[in-house]
Amino acid sequence: MVRKKIIGLFFLMVTFFPARLTYSKTDFPLSIKVNPIRKVLKKLPVFSHKVSASVYFPDASQTDAEPLITADGSRINHRQVKQHRWIAVSRNLLKRWGGPIQYGDTVQVNGISQELDGTYVVRDTMNKRLRNTIDILVDRHDNIMGHWKNVKITKYETVAVSL
Repeated sequence: MVRKKIIGLFFLMVTFFPARLTYSKTDFPLSIKVNPIRKVLKKLPVFSHKVSASVYFPDASQTDAEPLITADGSRINHRQVKQHRWIAVSRNLLKRWGGPIQYGDTVQVNGISQELDGTYVVRDTMNKRLRNTIDILVDRHDNIMGHWKNVKITKYETVAVSL
C-alpha cells in the first residue's frame, strides 16, 4: 500500500513538474567560449568624389521615351517619387564605362541642403555629354530646383572588423 502511494506521488511529480526534471540549454551549455572575438560592422569609404548636382523629374522631356523606367530596369512609382531616394550618375562614374560606381550602389550625398543630403541608390544614367555630375530624382510637385557645385558623394563598403 505504501509502495503504491510512493509510486503515485512520483508519477504526479513527473507529470505536473516536468521542467524540474529536465535540463534546458541555458542550464547546461554545450560549449564554453573563452576570450571570444568580437566582430563589428564598420562602414569604410571606398570612393569619394566632388561632383555637380541637379534634380530631375520622371518626365519624357527630361528623360527618354519611358520616363518611369530607369537605366537599370527599376520602375519609378509616380505617386511617391521622392521616397525612392534614387539618383542618376554621369557615365564616367559608372563601372561599365570605367568608373567606380555601379547600379544598385548606395552613396552618401553631402553639400546640397538638409532636405536633399543623405543616402541615395544609383539607379539611372545621365546623358553621355555630362561628366562628374549626379541628378537627384524628385517629383515635379516638390518645388525643388537648382544646380549645385562641389557636392561630395561617398560610396561606403560595410566590412566586419575583429576586435
